[in-house]
Amino acid sequence: MELLHKWLPTIWTFMNERRVLGALIIVAAFGIAAWLVDLIMDNILRALARRSKFHLDDAILDILHRPVWVSVVLVGALTGVRWISPGPPFNFIFIALLKSLLILIWAQAINRVLLRIADDWIRHWRQAGRHGSEMIRLGGNIVRLVILAGAIFFLLSLWRINITPLLASAGIAGVAVALAAKETLSNFFGGVTVLLDQPYRVGDYIILDSGERGEVEEIGLRSTRIVTRDDVQISIPNSVITNTKVINESAPEPRFRVRIKVGVAYGTDVDQVEEVLLSVARDNPLVVTKPEPRVRFRTFGDSSLDFELLCWAHRPHDKGRITHQLNRAIYKAFEQAGIVIPFPQRDVYVHSQGEE
Repeated sequence: MELLHKWLPTIWTFMNERRVLGALIIVAAFGIAAWLVDLIMDNILRALARRSKFHLDDAILDILHRPVWVSVVLVGALTGVRWISPGPPFNFIFIALLKSLLILIWAQAINRVLLRIADDWIRHWRQAGRHGSEMIRLGGNIVRLVILAGAIFFLLSLWRINITPLLASAGIAGVAVALAAKETLSNFFGGVTVLLDQPYRVGDYIILDSGERGEVEEIGLRSTRIVTRDDVQISIPNSVITNTKVINESAPEPRFRVRIKVGVAYGTDVDQVEEVLLSVARDNPLVVTKPEPRVRFRTFGDSSLDFELLCWAHRPHDKGRITHQLNRAIYKAFEQAGIVIPFPQRDVYVHSQGEE
């Protein structure tokens, strides 16, 4: 300690007399500090992260590793420049440049951390079957835009750029852009409306007013993408989809009701028809057991007694396959039970009048 008190004034005097050499000593000291920080993060913090139950700490540590030690080096360079104190305008330029690098490095690092957290959060929500992952993505994007805007504001302030004329110009330009990009803005706000109102979610089966039916693959800020049963992708602008009727076959329950209409000949035992139809539905593994299948005698048709088999599928996209299987099974079961499926018939009588 006494040795330090003895040599410290000498070192200080030496650095004052030789400014450049003193700046190099400061930068070297901060370089050693950056090396120590790098060792601590690699050996101590990473070991603690492996033992923790929080699975994101490893990813966050990987993202922040380089910005931390680079920031220490830049702070050393900034301190060295201030120690040398070069005359204007070099002092202002060097300091503003180093601070700009710090702002850019940390704006990018924070954006990457937020993106990593949002992706992990969305993945866990989808694995748990929870809804609202689209809102997480939207919120994350908004926060990232705010960070970007803040970084730009600090950079402009750092370089002493008067932003008042820029704000006025931005207002005029914003009006022009809003008029030119009216459809784009309409799609954007339509996407926000869809994400907030949630008339459908990713994975739902929907039917549009124009007749398209498919599974929602992605809900973006500009458009919604659905995939039909023919594996055709349809992209619908959100401004259109918010102003049209949308039938969600997956809500409020994910199961889907299947209706099979069939007619039998007059004189058929209606109890036997009901029993056969229920037996066919119960034997199909794709049909939901609860609610149970049911049969309704709908009407007396022109040529038949019209029945309807009502059952439920686990998922809407099983509708076509279940309808096919039930129709085949009903036809075979009716044939075995001797139940006749009639077809329209007309008797034509020709009446001839005698000659007068």
